[in-house]
Amino acid sequence: MLGINLRLSKKLRASALCTGALLCLLVSSLSNASDEQLSGVKNEISRQEQQLNTSSKQLNSLQSALKKQEQSISGFAKKIRDANAILSTLADDIAALNRESQRLEQRKLGQMELLKELLNSQYRQGEHNQLNALLSGQDTNELDRMTVYAERLSKARTDAINELAATDTELQLKRRMLVQQTEKQKTVLASLQADKTKLEKEQQAQKKTASAIQRQIKSDKSYLSELRDNEKSLKVELEKSAELARVAAEQAKVKMDGLGKYKGKLQWPVKGKVLHSYGSPQSGQLRWNGMVISAKEGAEVKAAHDGTVVLSNWLRGYGLMVVVDHGKGDMSFYGYNQALLRNVGDTVKAGDPVALVGNSGGQASSGLYFEIRRKGNATNPSPWLGR
Repeated sequence: MLGINLRLSKKLRASALCTGALLCLLVSSLSNASDEQLSGVKNEISRQEQQLNTSSKQLNSLQSALKKQEQSISGFAKKIRDANAILSTLADDIAALNRESQRLEQRKLGQMELLKELLNSQYRQGEHNQLNALLSGQDTNELDRMTVYAERLSKARTDAINELAATDTELQLKRRMLVQQTEKQKTVLASLQADKTKLEKEQQAQKKTASAIQRQIKSDKSYLSELRDNEKSLKVELEKSAELARVAAEQAKVKMDGLGKYKGKLQWPVKGKVLHSYGSPQSGQLRWNGMVISAKEGAEVKAAHDGTVVLSNWLRGYGLMVVVDHGKGDMSFYGYNQALLRNVGDTVKAGDPVALVGNSGGQASSGLYFEIRRKGNATNPSPWLGR
């Protein structure tokens, strides 16, 4: 019996040892599997972080490229606007010179006719000169009258010749000026065409960059994040310009009495269809803080009211932006512009051009982003605008 028990005990110990070995092996296996899974998760997290970091860097790089392109477009657009203004002035000058040349031509023709008459009269006077009259025994009084007439005729002829010479000189001068103005116009036109070509090239690059940005932030979550970043950058810029606004307001020669008294009387910055109204959904829970007005590219953006420019710069999401301070914490915002026409510190009156309509900031079509803020809070701009 004891022998049987001993054999059984040995078998049980052997079995226990075997089971223990199996459990150890199983635990070891599970531990190894867990380590591998954990390592895999860590690697996936690292990969996702790297991908997110890479996407963020790509988006920032695209935004930097967009900023550079749109600032370049702004420069060309301003040059084109200035060139068009010069061309308009030159066209007026050329038209005035042409009218003056025609007037001088008519005067010259009249003076030549007068000179012909005077020469003819003097020639006829020569046929009855004083010597013939004296020899013929003509009356002395008649001779004196003819002498005076001859002298006056001679003086009139001399004056006519001098006037004709002066007219001819003036006409030659006007013709020379006309040629110079025409050549200047050709030079401006050539420069304008070159700037337009460069502008079109930059605009094509801008479209590609804007499309790439849209693809990067196509998900609602990414778009919402981008919009929030844009709003944050705007606040930072406004904080930077706060002191400039205070100094500019002190030096301003315009009323800085806020907008309170002018509700319903502000000028529309541009005329066009309202594409997005204040408070309408923009993305997710985010809503429009202002309004987007459709307008033709290059059209002038007018100041809604008197004030001082406190921001004139490119801002992510808003493109080329102008902000006008109206005093008492009231400001108006003008974004998505093609070009900025005012600098920080400039004072403007209602209706003064502050920018040119565009599609900067990565917009699909041209238009104006218009916003009004009172003491830092966005308010519906529609009730403030005149009808």
